[in-house]
Amino acid sequence: MSRAEPAAAPATPRSRAWWVWLFAAVVVAVWFGTLDARHLLRSDEGRYAEIAREMFVSGDWVTIRYNGLKYFEKPPFHLWMTVLAYHAFGVGDWQARLWVAASGAIGTLAMVLAARRWFGARVGWLTALVLIAAPSWNLGAHFNSLDMSVSGALACVLAAFMLAQHPDASAADRRRWMWAAWAAMAVATLTKGLIGFVLPGLVLVLYTLLARDWSVWRRLHLVTGSLLILALAAPWFVLISLRNPEFPQFFFIHEHWDRYTSTIHHRMEPWWYFVPQLVGGFLPWIGLTPRVLGLLRADAGRAGFRPLWWLATWAAAIFVFFSLSDSKLPGYILPVFPALAVLAALALDRLDRRAWNRQLLVALIVALAALAASPLVARLGNEGTPNVLYRHYMPWIAAACALAVIGILAARRLARGDDRLPSIAAFSLAIFGAVTIGLAGHETLGRSISGVDLVAPIKAWLKPGMPIYSVRLLDHTLPFYLRHTTIMVEAPDELAFGVRQEPDKWIPTLAGFEKVWTSGAPALAIMSHDTYAKLVADRLPMFAVAEDTRRVVVANFARPSP
Repeated sequence: MSRAEPAAAPATPRSRAWWVWLFAAVVVAVWFGTLDARHLLRSDEGRYAEIAREMFVSGDWVTIRYNGLKYFEKPPFHLWMTVLAYHAFGVGDWQARLWVAASGAIGTLAMVLAARRWFGARVGWLTALVLIAAPSWNLGAHFNSLDMSVSGALACVLAAFMLAQHPDASAADRRRWMWAAWAAMAVATLTKGLIGFVLPGLVLVLYTLLARDWSVWRRLHLVTGSLLILALAAPWFVLISLRNPEFPQFFFIHEHWDRYTSTIHHRMEPWWYFVPQLVGGFLPWIGLTPRVLGLLRADAGRAGFRPLWWLATWAAAIFVFFSLSDSKLPGYILPVFPALAVLAALALDRLDRRAWNRQLLVALIVALAALAASPLVARLGNEGTPNVLYRHYMPWIAAACALAVIGILAARRLARGDDRLPSIAAFSLAIFGAVTIGLAGHETLGRSISGVDLVAPIKAWLKPGMPIYSVRLLDHTLPFYLRHTTIMVEAPDELAFGVRQEPDKWIPTLAGFEKVWTSGAPALAIMSHDTYAKLVADRLPMFAVAEDTRRVVVANFARPSP
């Protein structure tokens, strides 16, 4: 299927260009303007914000540290970008999320460019509309973790590869786009490790076997591309290995092979774990599945490179790859959504008015059901997140559902014309807005999780150079907000590797902590309520500084009167 083929729907009229750009401006403003709407959550958001802060303070861009300890679970590219944001704009919540939001936006633009080149401008715009309304893509771009960073890079790999395979591409264009794909693989590798080139390689092999298209291998620029990825990615791996000889075994064996093939990280989930993640993350467009399958069947006999099969292989291979792993987290399948977005955009482009109205009717029923069920949120609660917080969150969920209902009704009204693009745009914007409202409202729950309300009372006690101990608890957010690392006590959690390398930087036993705590040197400590109760029962000096439902902060000295 090439761009020269007749489109199934009319192209975007030039007279409507103004609303297209207005729409884009609104989305961009909301996309980046809401990064500061919430405080950071544990564990990923606080962890990566704090690691980047420590890198920012130390100036060491090679050896990654968390709480002052060596932390070699992931490569540094995401952290480098966050450090640059800190240098440019200061240390803060939105700065910590800036690179994930940029990664989502860059990945979206890359897919728009590829879809436009292969299938025309209209499908390019539809691809953007599908991606921004895919809940997983929106949420991932506003949650500080490596999943969206690597997904944005992999989307660039996917898009650049497709652009290089276009039949009208010149030899020079093909070379440049393939080099761009190799460079994006280097970024993905520097973001999350070997999957940066393993996943594209897996997709390439499977696509070749399924489509029996061996000619694609002649257009890879394999030699120069391999040299490019080595030139971009290898220097950091060499440098960190020279400075830290323990790095290669831990990173390549423990964090790749052991993580994938075992349950060492205690993320055991059933094989079907990602099925509801996929359905929920792509829910607004999941009804297009039969039509997408029809497009793939129609494309089966096409000669030459088959972009639809490439997209489908990309999504299916990555989905199955992570489904087979013994370690699963929701964000792992984020890289499948850009490929699904183009396929859904093609299905939308060929959808007649009646079929689109059926899609809207089903979406309206779902949105109304969600609105009716939203009061159930007010019944939730647990020890860490009490019911009162869920009661505060419930109106946000109701508002999100109401916006979805209103937007779908508007889309149904706009669907009366011959051109369905305005209706699809209204639907996409409504879902995008609804998910954004739900995410912003999560601050009613997330604020207490972040511990930010404890910062002011802690700083009233904290003096320069005073140590803070994390007793049987790794707090992922407080160190970032305090701008202060902590010393681990007894339970190192995910810092076990770090304390093995530098055992002088932690206290391995509670008895050792009690000795230091009663030595007379002023200090603070963070711990759970259970640990606090035990230490009080042991008659250790414990002067309350601050607490919430998740942690207690204490001092070993009485605060002097002001």
